[in-house]
Amino acid sequence: MPQNDDVQFISSSIKIPAFSSPHQLKSPFPSLQLTPGNKFAKLPFNFNFNFGFDLQRISFFSHIVRNQSFFHRNKVSKKSPLFCSASLVLSDTETGPAPPQSKTGDDSSLAVQLKGDDSGSVTQSKNVGSGRAAEEERVLISEVFVRNKDGEELERKDLEGEALNALKASRANSALTVREVQEDVHRIIASGYFMSCMPVAVDTRDGIRLIFQVEPNQEFQGLVCEGANVLPSKFIEDAFRDGYGKVVNIRRLDEVISSINGWYMERGLFGMVSGVDILSGGMVKLQVSEAEVNNVSIRFLDKTGEPTIGKTRPETILRQLTTKKGQVYSMIQGKRDVDTVLAMGVMDDVSVIPQPAGDTGKVDLTMNVVERKRGGGISGGGGISSGITSGPLPGLIGSIAVHHKNLFGRNQKLNLSLERGQIDSIFRINYTDPWIEGDDKRTSRSIMIQNSRTPGNLVHGNENHQNALTIGRITAGIDFSRPLRPKWNGTAGLVYHRAGAHDEKGSSIIRDFFGSPLTASGKNNDDMLLAKLETVYTGSGEPGSSMFVFNMDQGIPVSPEWLVFNRVNARARQSFSLGPTSFHFCLSGGHMAGKFPPHEAFPIGGTNSVRGYEEGTVGSGRSYVVGSGEISFPVRGSLSGAVFADYGTDLGSGPTVPGDPAGARNKAGSGYGYGLGIRVDSPLGPLRLEYAFNDQRTGRFHFGIGPRN
Repeated sequence: MPQNDDVQFISSSIKIPAFSSPHQLKSPFPSLQLTPGNKFAKLPFNFNFNFGFDLQRISFFSHIVRNQSFFHRNKVSKKSPLFCSASLVLSDTETGPAPPQSKTGDDSSLAVQLKGDDSGSVTQSKNVGSGRAAEEERVLISEVFVRNKDGEELERKDLEGEALNALKASRANSALTVREVQEDVHRIIASGYFMSCMPVAVDTRDGIRLIFQVEPNQEFQGLVCEGANVLPSKFIEDAFRDGYGKVVNIRRLDEVISSINGWYMERGLFGMVSGVDILSGGMVKLQVSEAEVNNVSIRFLDKTGEPTIGKTRPETILRQLTTKKGQVYSMIQGKRDVDTVLAMGVMDDVSVIPQPAGDTGKVDLTMNVVERKRGGGISGGGGISSGITSGPLPGLIGSIAVHHKNLFGRNQKLNLSLERGQIDSIFRINYTDPWIEGDDKRTSRSIMIQNSRTPGNLVHGNENHQNALTIGRITAGIDFSRPLRPKWNGTAGLVYHRAGAHDEKGSSIIRDFFGSPLTASGKNNDDMLLAKLETVYTGSGEPGSSMFVFNMDQGIPVSPEWLVFNRVNARARQSFSLGPTSFHFCLSGGHMAGKFPPHEAFPIGGTNSVRGYEEGTVGSGRSYVVGSGEISFPVRGSLSGAVFADYGTDLGSGPTVPGDPAGARNKAGSGYGYGLGIRVDSPLGPLRLEYAFNDQRTGRFHFGIGPRN
């Protein structure tokens, strides 16, 4: 096959004049709203090919938004032979058609002329008779031929065969009406290979010979495509490559244009083929219209839909949008922008309305937003601590928080919270700027100060329960987070820790019940400054998605007495579905090097580790690996069941932890569990109730909220 060297691609701006009709100019672009629950409508564009038609008066945007066919067949003028049956002439000679008028005034004259009007209807004029009766009169046809416009045989017999195969009524030795001949003319044109068709009837000795004089389309020699700024050139090349050197087939061209329009629709882009022309020399010219974004504005509305003054700065909203000026507008991208603005947490409703930017061929976008009445408030709640395994209300935690989600109209957040339980106590102040002003990489900043007391039995459990051990921590830090790649996020920061152990009276202690040290420095408290690095990959969250988290903490020797150690930790989760059944696999592991407090060792066992064991009772190691597998299946409505198995090990690193707290408490260092569970979808997230057996043949209930860590 010859190379398609004549294909040209030209990017240029498109200007389409507005409707000439005044009433059409009033509302050429009906409102189109994008909301989180809406999916953009499919736009069934249909292209009816017609040479010589003028698309410049068609409003591109109004037809896209109204979801109507963009192309309309124009009426064919009397001078054009396309899509109408031209003169049908009966002649009393074999050599050529008779003149259009009758030679004599005799009623028996053989001269008959059948003409097609602009609308495609055919009438018959004769010296006697008229109208419908003459149109339905049948004429016996002895022969049927296909010739060129000069009455000669076609050079290409394959085209002659295409025309003959298109005929339905016109057969040798058949009686035809004018309407049946007209329909066969349309069938020849509809085959796609011919630009004109003229039926001529010639009277011969053997009867009336019906000749279809056709003019084939040109051979395709090259392509010029204008206005396609985002459409890949390879897509066009591949679509036309097979047609090079062949006669242009209008039906095939229609399919190609439909595929181009489909490419835009699949991506939600405002673009389509707006014009087609076949130039001399077999060059096909495609005109593509793409609606570029001209301007994006924010409009604040109240609950009733009336304009109002917003508290959020417009630039704070605009910077969230991925749709920018000069881009071809994408409805899919617009929906993502709506979701992003809603995720700011300060809007009740968001919608996008595109409208034409005058007669520029571009589109203006207006984002309507309805703010929440209050940017802050007071909330309360509760939870369960995995570190409490005994007591009258084991693990129950109550919380209260005062928060503001839109400080200074910049979407900055301030949160003061207090959590209090049987042993747990956490007071936290947290300030977050989700996007630092002036940064173009979407970098966020978070500052945190926290004072907490948590149970120490994750590492130092299984001792005299009359001597409850808690770990008190004062923490302050700052970190910066930013997107690295799609679905990837990175965080870096500095965190100061001051930690020490306390008995049930709140007094500082440095050794546990077995005499093992509780601090690495030998003092009441350990001080450390940690540099923090973290990267997170998050899939779609649907079945079949995946998640990966890697973090590292590195101690910085600010003072000789401050601890210096390195800690790395990684978690991965993968899910997939097979019919209604879902499979979930989790793997986590970590290692610590250097001088670290024993309560910072990795605990193994419990609800988010190896089920069937109490929290931290499998082992406490410098290293660890935990893996689990789960099969879940629907039961009824939001209720589902699960079968699972877990395994965890400290890789023999328990004795290397300062004071060997695991060895003093006879922790095995490794173990497995298996069991059954139920899941219930709730506003708080998945509620998990499980019963598991461990390798010691003892069983235990577990309860959790949300997916497993």
